[in-house]
Amino acid sequence: MPVLLMKTLYFDCFAGASGDMILGAMVAAGVDQETLRQQLSLLGVSGYNIDFGIVDRSGISATHAKVQAGHEHAHRHLRDILKIIDDSRLSEGVKARASTIFSRLGEAEALVHNVPIEKVHFHEVGALDAIIDVVGAAICFELLQIERFVSSPFHVGSGHVEMEHGRFPVPPPAVTELLKGVPFYSTDIAGELLTPTGAAIITTVCSEFGPIPQLKLQQTGYGAGTRTYKKFSNVLRVLIGEEDVEAGPADEKLLVIETNVDDMSAQTCGYVMERALEMGALDCYFTAVQMKKNRPGVMLTILCRTEERERFMQLLFEETTTLGIRRYEVDRRTLERQTVRVETIYGPIDVKVARLAGRIVNSMPEFEQCRSAARAAKVPLRVVEQTARAAFLKTED
Repeated sequence: MPVLLMKTLYFDCFAGASGDMILGAMVAAGVDQETLRQQLSLLGVSGYNIDFGIVDRSGISATHAKVQAGHEHAHRHLRDILKIIDDSRLSEGVKARASTIFSRLGEAEALVHNVPIEKVHFHEVGALDAIIDVVGAAICFELLQIERFVSSPFHVGSGHVEMEHGRFPVPPPAVTELLKGVPFYSTDIAGELLTPTGAAIITTVCSEFGPIPQLKLQQTGYGAGTRTYKKFSNVLRVLIGEEDVEAGPADEKLLVIETNVDDMSAQTCGYVMERALEMGALDCYFTAVQMKKNRPGVMLTILCRTEERERFMQLLFEETTTLGIRRYEVDRRTLERQTVRVETIYGPIDVKVARLAGRIVNSMPEFEQCRSAARAAKVPLRVVEQTARAAFLKTED
């Protein structure tokens, strides 16, 4: 089986994790502070300040991220937070990841309080500093071009924590929900080491939890927690490096979200498709259907990752005339995919390549590049496509 080099980030959570610890660790691992601040300004919110400083945590030099957001008392709903993110000028990848993290937080709170997710008030995690933590983490992951995430088991701490609804044992209820299916442990270190924001970020992005994978290490960073202990370093360590990953067909569970409409214009349908794809939908398509009273209609279908359910359901409720939505899980298998740039007499062309067990089963030149090259050279489109395919085949000889 062939292998690929994949840029992997490992969260070493021997002292738990929080949103500010993740931000501090990412800056310590190489994210430029000013670039992060500039990207955060694209969120379009004000009233906060973020500073980074070097501190000592029981002999370990670590970066402390301090987000100051004043004394905000806003209790936001999930839709309010998703709107802030969606209306921002951030990249679509950052928007999708940050929205997914907050959606998981909302689902955890809804389960704990036994209320519909749209009625959940985000108290602690709805504060502006938590929004900065989550969006900032998503920005850092994109800046460092992380392709795979792995985490150690979580150290959650011990004792009790005071929350708006009362006093709860560690880990508190929302964190416990986020830890379902994830390994964690407690020791005699007192305090809440793993916060809801930290748990949501790491459990959302990580595909595996266990020991450090075999990495060709490139960067290390330590993010400082707020508390100080004797003989216990309250830091989050991140390790970033290249990992050899077997390349082959990948199986994954995805979500299909669909609804039937018969009273919506074609222009609006097209707009909804554009928005869904911009938000990171894996696919979006329309199917002609016959509805009640023999009226022709359209079934609008979105394929997305399971954790992105709420943001796409919200899109359909807000932008279509539907009164109800269906959703169900599906299994998908994908081939190893790669983009290879080839040089041709018409200029550079990207060729999308699919492999099965290392064997090429499909190759397709990038259509938009071929079209532009064909127009510029005043030759038929198929000539450019054939030239690009031939150039690619030569690279495989």
